Order: sequence, then C-alpha cells, then structure tokens
Amino acid sequence: MFYYELHDGDDDLFTDALLAHELEFTEDEYFQLVMDARAKVIERFSEDTLVEAVAHELERSAGFVYIDDGRLCAAVNVSRIDDENFVASIEPDDEEDEEDADFRTVVVKIDSEQMN
Repeated sequence: MFYYELHDGDDDLFTDALLAHELEFTEDEYFQLVMDARAKVIERFSEDTLVEAVAHELERSAGFVYIDDGRLCAAVNVSRIDDENFVASIEPDDEEDEEDADFRTVVVKIDSEQMN
C-alpha cells in the first residue's frame, strides 16, 4: 500500500487529506491525477473543501482510498502522564451529530503586537 497527501492551497484552512492506493505513482503521475480530479470538481462540489472534493473524486475515478475520520476503527490518546492515556471516542456525540453540525472549527493566529 502506498500513501499520498493533498494539502489545501489556502494556508489558513489547514485541510489535508490522506489517500492510499495499491499502486505506486511518481510525483508527476500523482500530480496529474490530482489535477484531473480537480478539473472535474472545481465548479461544483458538495464537500466543505476542495481538498475533500478532490479526495472523493480520486476515490471514485482512480481507485484511491480516502482515509477520513469515517474509516477510523479506534483512536487512542497517548500521553507521558499515565492517567491521560485512554481510548478516545470516534463516534460523534449523540446530541451533536457531526454531519448535522452547522459550524466548523477555525484556528486564527493573532500577532499580539498588531493588537496594540
């Protein structure tokens, strides 16, 4: 199995996608597959980000496996402190299903010198 990444061109979004494929592609081959997938979805996609749309298109058209949170079987929190090691939930909270959530987390980097 070979692994590939997609990175969002907007450095402020922090959206990456991990993909797997049984075949090994050169960087140029992979780039061309990504550009072909991008061309198919750029005008219309239902995913939250272009990266997710391209990943889904690569899954549909080129045999990649898009490794998103929906494919997780288990998650473990690992810490130097014994009490902070535990099996983490991979299920969305019953009260707030991730698919129905009307928000996304946004990380903002603020330069404190600019604030004064």
